[in-house]
Amino acid sequence: MNLQAGDDALRHTTDVLCLLPDATAVGVAIAKHDNEGLKQLGLSTASCLALNYGLELCIKKDRPDGTGHHAFPSTHTAVAFNGSTYLMKRYGWKWGVPAYAVSSFVAWGRVHTDRHDWWDVLGGTAIGAGTAFIFTRPFVKDVNVTISPTTFGDRAYGLTATIQF
Repeated sequence: MNLQAGDDALRHTTDVLCLLPDATAVGVAIAKHDNEGLKQLGLSTASCLALNYGLELCIKKDRPDGTGHHAFPSTHTAVAFNGSTYLMKRYGWKWGVPAYAVSSFVAWGRVHTDRHDWWDVLGGTAIGAGTAFIFTRPFVKDVNVTISPTTFGDRAYGLTATIQF
């Protein structure tokens, strides 16, 4: 297939944007001093890539544009949705929703440029999101709770709780 200049630019854009959710996840984890989150992202991404490449080796499916035999699953969407799901699950919707928008654009762009069909990107999405769901736990800062006995005058007794986060 002969790609138009716009489609070629879109293909290169998806090559870069698929890495944005993971790069953002690394940056957020470093900024929050979240070493546990970095470990979870590392395990999630490594598992995602291992599963994805393992399936590509086992499943010989031609790309719609005829440029290769490793169409299923889409690595670009697997990586993008792995990072997006990590961001959503670890840090919440404020990080996850924009990341999912980027990942959805990557998936659409891979289909639009005939690098993949919808089954390929759905497979990549399932692998990426699934591995992130398995390895990622929500980020919770250290919370200190102090409970101490208290008296209120001569006749009232109780407890005072202080939560510091």
